[in-house]
Amino acid sequence: MKTHHLAFPPLRRGPLTTLQVNLGYRCNQACSHCHVDAGPTRTEAMDGDTLSLIPKVLAARGLGCLDLTGGAPELHPQFRELVVAARRLGVEVIDRCNLTILSEPGQEDLARFLAEQGVTVVASLPCYLAANVDLQRGSGVFARSIAALRQLNALGYGKPGGGPGLHLVYNPQGPALPPPQAQLEADYRRVLASEHGVVFTSLYALANMPIQRFASWLQARGQLEPYQELLQTRHRSENLEQVMCRSLISVDWQGWLFDCDFNQQLGLVTAPPSRPRPHLRDLLVHDPAGDPIAVADHCFGCTAGGGSSCAGALSQPPSL
Repeated sequence: MKTHHLAFPPLRRGPLTTLQVNLGYRCNQACSHCHVDAGPTRTEAMDGDTLSLIPKVLAARGLGCLDLTGGAPELHPQFRELVVAARRLGVEVIDRCNLTILSEPGQEDLARFLAEQGVTVVASLPCYLAANVDLQRGSGVFARSIAALRQLNALGYGKPGGGPGLHLVYNPQGPALPPPQAQLEADYRRVLASEHGVVFTSLYALANMPIQRFASWLQARGQLEPYQELLQTRHRSENLEQVMCRSLISVDWQGWLFDCDFNQQLGLVTAPPSRPRPHLRDLLVHDPAGDPIAVADHCFGCTAGGGSSCAGALSQPPSL
């Protein structure tokens, strides 16, 4: 039986702390769960004039974190220049890395660059089993990912007691919520250490959003509506205070502003009638705290169960 439809609760922004920038959709992989439909044939990339605004906005708003994503953000020709500029401002830089990029031609020194700049690496590894990773991300990806993690460990990443942060990202294989993050992290630590000699800082367990490529995958299998109903029925209002859109703002490759990366892909913009469509340059003079947040049914993906954000689960989900 179909569940009664709930409208997602209205939200407003709190203080802005993080600028999340999508540098473009080009990627060396084409993952089945990718909500931005990134891949090797995509050509969209942020231009130099827009990119030059980023350090200015970081300084103007006094932000503490620059979160770089894509595609593979490292493939943008000005990626390293931007990282250096942000680090000179004392801003934490997060690189949302797919790990295999570290072994791509021309990127052989990328890991050392990231370590020298003290960049926090958030690395996609959707499972600790080779078969599951290769099924979702392509043949041979798990082996290349393990090699990349060992390379990062050798540079001090993920080591207890110091060194740059190395956070792994788990995504479910299909239309299900992630298991409890703490339990899953313990399993990752045990298997990766014993079988591969790999250590890491923490694990982020993220729900797959029913949009773009993943939504098409679900639709083809008749699982889209059941998954959307699962997210809705598992909604927990206590997660609303911690959802990422309250402290993070998302910038697309053209410089347009969105409340999150998912809204960006859906083109959902909330702007007061008195203002035009918001752009990165607007943050030089406008503080978005208190602005309304655009919400829709996919937002239940961030509040269902333990919750899901760019930094993993929001809470411990109740026992079922």
